[in-house]
Amino acid sequence: MPPLSQRCCQSASSGENGRVKRTNDGIGGAYGTHGAYGAHGAPLGANLLALRSHNTALVLGLLRTAGAEGISRLELAERTGLTPQAVSKITARLRADGLAAEAGRRASTGGKPRTVLRLVPEAGHAVGVHLDRDELRAVLVDLDGAVVDRRRAPLDLGAGEEAVLARVAGVVEALRVPGTAGADRAPLGVGVALPGPLDHEKGVLHRVTGFPEWDGFPLRDALARRLGVPVVVDKDTNAAALGLAVGGEGGSFAYLHLGTGLGAGLVIGGSVYRGARTGAGEFGHQVVQLDGRPCTCGARGCVEALCLDAVARGDVAEAARVLGAGAANLVGLLDIDLVLLGGRTVAAAPEEFVRGVGAVLAARARREGGGDGSVPVRVAPGGVRGVAEGAAQLVLAPLFGRGDA
Repeated sequence: MPPLSQRCCQSASSGENGRVKRTNDGIGGAYGTHGAYGAHGAPLGANLLALRSHNTALVLGLLRTAGAEGISRLELAERTGLTPQAVSKITARLRADGLAAEAGRRASTGGKPRTVLRLVPEAGHAVGVHLDRDELRAVLVDLDGAVVDRRRAPLDLGAGEEAVLARVAGVVEALRVPGTAGADRAPLGVGVALPGPLDHEKGVLHRVTGFPEWDGFPLRDALARRLGVPVVVDKDTNAAALGLAVGGEGGSFAYLHLGTGLGAGLVIGGSVYRGARTGAGEFGHQVVQLDGRPCTCGARGCVEALCLDAVARGDVAEAARVLGAGAANLVGLLDIDLVLLGGRTVAAAPEEFVRGVGAVLAARARREGGGDGSVPVRVAPGGVRGVAEGAAQLVLAPLFGRGDA
């Protein structure tokens, strides 16, 4: 299979002002307001294309939700509020592009049976990349989010921009679609998730904790130039939280990621919350012990520093207790429904962390009273690939009508 930079040329063409516009896919403008940019840093699509793509995204979202059983055009019109004529035009275009197909017929209350349509998951793919401080994980997923290929490689995030970009490009270009169908088709884009802080909208890194040399680096644009496809950059915790929300986790919850660092992804009312400057979720750097152990962020007594110190000593119970104290602060501040735990450190002792964090939240609930019980705590599904799979959703979610990717 040719390199990614060559494959992209077969499925994308240059538009006005250097914009990259996908040809014949009917969904090219869906990236326009969600932080995904082409190789020249310009937003994809134009107003008319974006409007058309908004309606297409509504239809695509319902097709994906319907699964293999499919959904009729009449149901699509009823649920989207679009006219039957508009739905017919959209679905005809999706079928012509190979994104939708007939899934059989369904009996109707009157007249002839209705044709039902389904999404064709293998019609498109997206890449998700998790850049950790010491390793890289990448997945290739289809339109349903199912992983079709994965890679893992060591990484030194402090090795310098050229070394890191080269490693990312090499791993991404090694991903393969099984079989021959779609092997030469470029992915819709690449989602990259890594420790913050960073600017999600601009794709620019700030002073990544422990690696201040990345401050101001335009990671999104640099990778887009190298790979030749749209790139979205976000914090690892936000990507994981998005993946959980797309996967069906509802309500308001916090995803706490404890690996080589500690952070939080917040979902409020079903949508990822990033804050006014996309800096929300720097959970690990709340100070819980004045004049405590120094943290790599420059402060003292941060939850992250205390947690990782306890882990290094082999005291998982203490690490869980400290993590629980931070989680209790978050629950009290945001009144969330659920706390999900993830990351390599949690994966090494999941039951101990759930038990320890849960005990702190239960004690808080008893102090407050009210009879509602404590906020539940459990391990997030997805395991160690959760961040990479969520990163792929940074690309896919807007195509299906989510506005928080």
